[in-house]
Amino acid sequence: MILFIFEGKKCEPRLFETLKHLFFAKETEPFVCTYNSNIYSLYSKLKGYDVFENVTASGNTVTILNDILQENGDDTLADILEVNVSEIFLFFDYDFQEYRLTLEENNRHIGEMLEYFNDETENGKLYINYPMVESVFYTKQLPDKDYQSYYVTREECHNFKALARDFSFYESFEHLLISGNKNEKEEKKLLKRQTAKENWLHLTDMNIRKANFICMDVAAIPISKENVAQSTIYEKQLTKYVNTQDCRVAVLNSFPIFLYDYFRDIANLY
Repeated sequence: MILFIFEGKKCEPRLFETLKHLFFAKETEPFVCTYNSNIYSLYSKLKGYDVFENVTASGNTVTILNDILQENGDDTLADILEVNVSEIFLFFDYDFQEYRLTLEENNRHIGEMLEYFNDETENGKLYINYPMVESVFYTKQLPDKDYQSYYVTREECHNFKALARDFSFYESFEHLLISGNKNEKEEKKLLKRQTAKENWLHLTDMNIRKANFICMDVAAIPISKENVAQSTIYEKQLTKYVNTQDCRVAVLNSFPIFLYDYFRDIANLY
């Protein structure tokens, strides 16, 4: 079983449902769970389990997350056994605008999270959206040749969802989704499926090239996926954009980068 942990219960599961149908083998049955709070909340909860200091806590992600969710009356993971989970992926937002702690403290916490969740076959692998999942919507008509140049300031992130809607060529997420209408004609369903796949391939190409530019200063497909590891992207985001006078972040979405990572190469997505 492949376990996917998403921050939100609306946008992320909808997007992933399309990715599952477009790119995963039919016999693959991912299990989806939503945390329903941000990465800084998850960090605080995990601190209570000493996972960042106590190495013996490693490998107990399903058990720990189940305990955390059950505190809020959520039994989603109650019947999932750690031994039956082969891979774990977590998707959370950078949430640049979070002000309950200092920016330095928030950055340190995410750094610890990325260090701990760095392998999908062990504790899990964490993917970060910059500044949040709506970055998948922050484009002009696909393929967007200017995508590499898109950045937002910390102040702009307070209203990023509306900013993304206003900026986008698209009126909704529909260009990234397959049809869920059982009554829709098959011809129309197939056309929507083809369009969604083409758009995801464009997004994968755009985001992986931009990630490589952030990490290696080269706007091209990476020589190795290790060049655009999540920890490297994060470190470069901090040094090149966040910890500067402009205090901004490069717009980047983790779903296309996950596709590149998981399927090893963009060519394998076709």
